[in-house]
Amino acid sequence: MPIEFRTLIFGIVTILVLFLIIADISEVEEEIANIGDSRKFYLHNFVPKSNRNAALRADPTSVGSSMEGTSSGSPPPPPSPPMAKNKTSLSTSTWTFNKTLSDLIRKSVLKFLDPERDISILKGTWKPGDVIHYIFDRQSTTNISENLYRLLPTSSPMKNQHYKLCAIVGNSGILLNSSCGPEIDAHDFVIRCNLAPVEEYSGDVGRRTNLVTMNPSVVQRAFQDLKTEEWRERFIRRLQSLSGSVLWIPAFMAKGGEKRVEWAVRLILTHTVNVRTAIPSLRLLNAVRGYWLTNKVQIKRPTTGLLMYTMATRFCEEIHLYGFWPFARDAEGRPVKYHYYDTLTYEYTSHTGPHTMPLEFRTLRTLHRQGALQLHTGVCRPPT
Repeated sequence: MPIEFRTLIFGIVTILVLFLIIADISEVEEEIANIGDSRKFYLHNFVPKSNRNAALRADPTSVGSSMEGTSSGSPPPPPSPPMAKNKTSLSTSTWTFNKTLSDLIRKSVLKFLDPERDISILKGTWKPGDVIHYIFDRQSTTNISENLYRLLPTSSPMKNQHYKLCAIVGNSGILLNSSCGPEIDAHDFVIRCNLAPVEEYSGDVGRRTNLVTMNPSVVQRAFQDLKTEEWRERFIRRLQSLSGSVLWIPAFMAKGGEKRVEWAVRLILTHTVNVRTAIPSLRLLNAVRGYWLTNKVQIKRPTTGLLMYTMATRFCEEIHLYGFWPFARDAEGRPVKYHYYDTLTYEYTSHTGPHTMPLEFRTLRTLHRQGALQLHTGVCRPPT
């Protein structure tokens, strides 16, 4: 082959390669322009590991400060002084939904889990008597009881479900005197955590419930292990008030709750309570944790609230969070109860606890600032 011809071929190939490179760059630049801050958030704005300690020391008076600009090689900005005058809590009046970012998060979550499928084990997956290893106590096992098997759904309780507006209601005392009840009830789908009472607090927390979680410990803590007929009746009345809602019972997370699960299941069957039970898949929690760790959020174990938000991205277009506040005082310096309905206390910054709540809050705050979700931490405006 003459050298001139080979030179010509080489030149043409070089030009084609350069053209493809330029086209790829143009496409990426166009995508970034379309997505705006959404892509920036997804790649960079989760709390990096080096900032974990700062997150654990988070001060409630600085919840409106920006996390942008921090990097793994630079120290985080100092917290606002206690009782700072610029008590800028999270702004809701200027909040705008970022659908592009919300869709991006949904697609990313689906790479780790499918909440429609993982929200519950289905009947037929197992059979009564099968041995199950606990998620946190792999050396310990339990068996699928006949009663539990009867309550397993035959299809996902969230199959083909989609909602425009969803509310996830945590249990922080920040809800007290918030008047958020009517606003919460106005959502298309309402998720609540750990069977928290609503009737006597409805003005602040609402009444509507479409899905509610129930950790086995709730049976012991809120219903005195069903030791007396009075407590059993209270428990049954609370379940009956759900009226067709999904009751999400993480039965196989840790050893110690199997008896409480069985008691609850037996009462549901005996009294024909109108709830749709769901028992999360054994892979759900680790899949959720994997999603957040991949995005540099160094959680030890996701809280129920973070689990619900992660799953809700699959079913909900726009997600609003209420009752998420992992601090002992509000932005005005007033005491805030751990739960709005009891006197239980919690050490938010303890390194021995299973959760890293202030870190989760900082992450949710960043998502709020960028429009992926709306985090409500103040008094709700009355309807107009």
